[in-house]
Amino acid sequence: MFKEIEIKDKAQVEKINRLACDAPYEVWLSSGSVMLDARSLLGLFALVGKKANVVVEDDVAPKSFQKLITKMA
Repeated sequence: MFKEIEIKDKAQVEKINRLACDAPYEVWLSSGSVMLDARSLLGLFALVGKKANVVVEDDVAPKSFQKLITKMA
């Protein structure tokens, strides 16, 4: 399952990282040919100013995923 978001600034990167660390499932961000673990703060900074897909496994509840996306945006 995936959803596109725009990563605007450093504060949003830190928020995404915190939410991913708290999630009971793995969260990834992909942009082009790059796939990053959202728990890796350093890698996320490369996505500032870009659009990226938030990616989770298909067995994650859609409501839980949508709630996560809403908090990340």
